[in-house]
Amino acid sequence: MKKIMRLMVKIFLIISILLTGAGKLYAEEEELVALFDGIKLARIYKYFHNHNPIMTHRFGADPYALVYKDRVYVYMTHDIIQRDSRGEILENDYGRIHTLNRLSSADLVNWTDHGTIDIGRRYTGKAKWADKSWAPAIVYKNIDGQDKFFLYFADNANGIGVLTSDNPVGPFVDPLGKALISRATPNVEGVPWLFDPAVIIDDNGKGYLYFGGGVPEGKEAMPNSARVVELGDDMISLAGIPEVVEAPYFFEAAFVNKIGDTYYYSYCSNWADRSKAGGVHKPSTASIAYMTSDNPMGPWEYRGEIFRNPGHFFGVWGNNHHSIIEFKGNWYLFYHTELLRQQMGIANGYRSTHIDKLEFNEDGTIKPVWGTSKGVGQVGSLNPYQINEAETMAWCGGISTSRTNEPSHEFGPINMVVSDMSTGSYIGVAGVDFGENGPERFTAKVASVTDGNVIKIVAGNIYDEAIGYLKVPNTGSLEKFEEVTINVKNVTGKKNLFFIFAGDGFYFDAWRFE
Repeated sequence: MKKIMRLMVKIFLIISILLTGAGKLYAEEEELVALFDGIKLARIYKYFHNHNPIMTHRFGADPYALVYKDRVYVYMTHDIIQRDSRGEILENDYGRIHTLNRLSSADLVNWTDHGTIDIGRRYTGKAKWADKSWAPAIVYKNIDGQDKFFLYFADNANGIGVLTSDNPVGPFVDPLGKALISRATPNVEGVPWLFDPAVIIDDNGKGYLYFGGGVPEGKEAMPNSARVVELGDDMISLAGIPEVVEAPYFFEAAFVNKIGDTYYYSYCSNWADRSKAGGVHKPSTASIAYMTSDNPMGPWEYRGEIFRNPGHFFGVWGNNHHSIIEFKGNWYLFYHTELLRQQMGIANGYRSTHIDKLEFNEDGTIKPVWGTSKGVGQVGSLNPYQINEAETMAWCGGISTSRTNEPSHEFGPINMVVSDMSTGSYIGVAGVDFGENGPERFTAKVASVTDGNVIKIVAGNIYDEAIGYLKVPNTGSLEKFEEVTINVKNVTGKKNLFFIFAGDGFYFDAWRFE
């Protein structure tokens, strides 16, 4: 009897401990839930059924896309917000731009932010001779068994520089210490603007650089301000003298594709009045027109328009700049608009990158592209059971990204984190495939210098019930990261995934489910 009594007491104590622990856990979860009661989400600039623009936490223009190893990398002019002495946002005059953006994606809707490349403002950046960095272009070439990347950029409208790297996200170095194309280059005296590079490597390994822009007075119909030049085998020298590209109503923003045996030279047309012009080759103002040739140096045959000015689609007019790629069996057009800055209610000139699908006719001509806010469909899905960079996003609000000294998980030495969040800030990723069974646990890599920070994890709609709440510990430094693991409610199938933040003063580096 005594043995039975002692056993019953032990069972009672165990049950009490379990109930007390469960009660504490329940109370703690209730406390975390309460942190998010009634919070207001940061302003939404891209609705959750849309995928344009591809980035909303920073401006980025003149998109140049590169496909490399099942990812698309996009390099952009980083439009830096300019303010007066009172803090009011001024119209963008492009005079302070000295950094380039870099993003990448495996599915065209979730984009990883790799931060900016500081080209420099005389003596401070990668190219210490340069003052500005506009309109990047990039290509890679296998040299001595290793892929090497060549990033060309415009120093204002005064020349073209080049940086090199062994990785598409860098770090980049300046191999020349001076401009590759300058006012001293032969046969560029008729080019008002030495900018907007484009580059292609032919099947025989030869590289070609295209550049130029502007309209000499009285030459609106045929400005002859575009140039093409063969590059040396090292891709950082010239193997010839630049030659004129005859492009009707040329203005800027050349891009070149080789498809089959045909070269496609596309460009932005100028703003000149066409009403009294003769001839048949009259692309509409500030549209993307194109020509074709069987030789990368030309001559070129005008074929028509690809994309009208974004003002026709979004009601916001501005310059037009693009790139065209094939990715996993489909063709896509990247371009920029001023739609985001209009939604934000700020001054003119700040641009953001969009992507829409491009299609060809059977005869090789290009069907006109219609600009949309919806964008393109996701190519594949996102795997939640691998380490994912927190700065991989389809949507976001109220956040920034920052560079840290932590080693990157996937992309070489450049590591970025989500930062500057406050209560109501969020990030979201699209098309996360949880599979048939779903996860049991979630791990986040975080750093914080404050207490009380929490991440709410939601699968489905951003307003749905949470599948878990993760408390961010005070690690004592924003350079000291810890991995925190929690249990999560079951979720299956393909869902959008959102991380909603309460608190401030912390970094979110990476995440994964198990």
